[in-house]
Amino acid sequence: MCDLAAAARGRTLRHRGTTGRFLSEVHGTVCAVDMKLELVPIPVSDVDRAKAFYADALGCTVDVDVQPVEGVRVVQVTPPGSACSIGFGTGLPVYAAAPGSVRGLHLVVADIEAARADLLGRGVDVGPVADVGGGVLYAGFEDPDGNSLTLQQMPWRTGDAF
Repeated sequence: MCDLAAAARGRTLRHRGTTGRFLSEVHGTVCAVDMKLELVPIPVSDVDRAKAFYADALGCTVDVDVQPVEGVRVVQVTPPGSACSIGFGTGLPVYAAAPGSVRGLHLVVADIEAARADLLGRGVDVGPVADVGGGVLYAGFEDPDGNSLTLQQMPWRTGDAF
């Protein structure tokens, strides 16, 4: 039997071919599980301002904007082409960190110059493109609360590999 709790405590993981799965060796048992990151919560001080930034300036799709109970609001936005959403809101412990405390959310793009130009045209203050080694390119910016995001282009991730 696969012990997922033990796997979560840092047992050996190794990639298994083109299946996109990882094999976890736990107590002598091999465990194949899919784990898809689908939401990254970020702390913000003003939900409406954050929603406007992510939807209008970054071009994210607004997937969820609900107030399930008094004092709780949940907003989820998804960057174009991404399978992972960004979440923010009020009234839940997951949003209790200091606004602006998230660092380095990476938005991987096929053409960093085009992505940067698009964001600049939408009023986002994107820094210059920097080669950080191996042809990997970065261009950073922040949301209105100071959470930092980075456009990233990796030369080996193009076409079908992107």
